Amino acid sequence: MFGKKIGIDLGTVNVLVYVKGKGIVLQEPSVVAIALKDERIVAVGNEAREMLDRTPDTIEVMRPLQNGVIADYMVTEAMLRYFIRKVCGRTPFKPQIMISVPVGVTSVESRAVHEAALQAGGREVYLIPEPLAAAYGAGMPIGTPTGNMVIDIGGGASEAAVISMNEIVVSDSVRMAGVRIDEAIMSYIRKKYNLLIGMPTAEEVKIAIGSALPLEEELSIEVQGRDQVAGLPKTITITSSEITEAIAEPLAAIINVVRSVLERTPPELSSDIIDRGIAVLGGGALLRNIDRMLTQETGVPCYVAQDPISRVAVGAGKALDNIHILRRSLPAP
Repeated sequence: MFGKKIGIDLGTVNVLVYVKGKGIVLQEPSVVAIALKDERIVAVGNEAREMLDRTPDTIEVMRPLQNGVIADYMVTEAMLRYFIRKVCGRTPFKPQIMISVPVGVTSVESRAVHEAALQAGGREVYLIPEPLAAAYGAGMPIGTPTGNMVIDIGGGASEAAVISMNEIVVSDSVRMAGVRIDEAIMSYIRKKYNLLIGMPTAEEVKIAIGSALPLEEELSIEVQGRDQVAGLPKTITITSSEITEAIAEPLAAIINVVRSVLERTPPELSSDIIDRGIAVLGGGALLRNIDRMLTQETGVPCYVAQDPISRVAVGAGKALDNIHILRRSLPAP
């Protein structure tokens, strides 16, 4: 009765927390820095992200979630405890929590998320599939017998789903998303320019000049890294058309997932989707022209939802108010 209602988007790259009545109160990287000598957590979130690729051998900076699922249980639990405490303070009233999980999550993986959230201080913990939370957060009429389709391009996985009557009718996912796009940029620059760059630099390049389709006005950016041949620092200039070429392969995998879902969608729901369009959500939705590319490749109008990054966390939090309706469609922990 007195505890807060919290929705958590537990992502590979970022964790977002929504609190009922307050909106999104926390958005931090899901990164943890650990001192290897005594396995002590040195930093979490923004502070830990600053250390990525910049620490001595005695400190390991890691993402405890890989491809949307827990890779290191103990570190994930510690990270969740840190974020929940940051949001709730040291109140004696434990929060009610709804956490998003990928669609194809196994019972072992979902149990790990559930247990970690309980250990981190949750009173009641529920799990909700990410596309369902995203559609709910985007304000789609998912409780009606109509077809609503979402594409959630996150950090570790991309998921597409058709939703009707508060349940997922058809879905598919691929472990190809923001992190893989960053890796594709790193690989392209290494092969073409013999220049080694880190993941944070690749992400900066993607945000600054990345585009799914060639731009009318080409953008460029200076990139600094280490020359593979000479071993010395070096600066190059890279253009948006090169980045479009670099990220073509991971984007093709995302298009295949969308096509696979559309091919298996019942005809009546397909007609609804053509009328309403497909909502694109998640951090990947911010990539320039991603909606135009998906529209070209599928023949179905696609649009980027408003504030696409926060929709999963908002949907997870709002779903707690309708837990009696949604309970049958939520995965068992």
